Amino acid sequence: LLFIYAKLSTAADVAKIGVVDLQKILETSRAGKAIQDQLKKEKEGMESDLQKKGTEIETIRKRLERESMVMSKEMREEKEREQRIKINDFKSLQKKYRADLQKLEAQLMNQLQNDVQELLAAIGKKEGYLLIVNKYGVLYSPRSIDITDNLIKKLNAKTSKRKKKK
Repeated sequence: LLFIYAKLSTAADVAKIGVVDLQKILETSRAGKAIQDQLKKEKEGMESDLQKKGTEIETIRKRLERESMVMSKEMREEKEREQRIKINDFKSLQKKYRADLQKLEAQLMNQLQNDVQELLAAIGKKEGYLLIVNKYGVLYSPRSIDITDNLIKKLNAKTSKRKKKK
């Protein structure tokens, strides 16, 4: 009878399940905030550049509209061609910026995901978790098994160590 109890106790210990809120990690950890800040800064720089280019195009359009009656046909066609080129350049730049931002986001998120995976594996082994799942993939979980805050502490410590090495 004692043997069976010990075996049941071990089985109960093995069934330890952890829940992690990945969105909370992105929003509240230092690494997640740094990613958001970097993406925001890049996006603002790109938007500022695009806004300048848009203003140039609008200036050309207004000038063309205003002066078209007094321009020669060749001059008007040249200005229209210049405007089309600027518009196409603007669209190309906009597309490039969008792709660059997506690429940067993927790189940064991949690094965060790798750090989280590494820490989750360590936490899982050290603390005896059978399974650790994303909170939003679960329909029910008691708050007591949510290990997100523990993971954020360790991620913040890891991020701080990495910054000190640089």
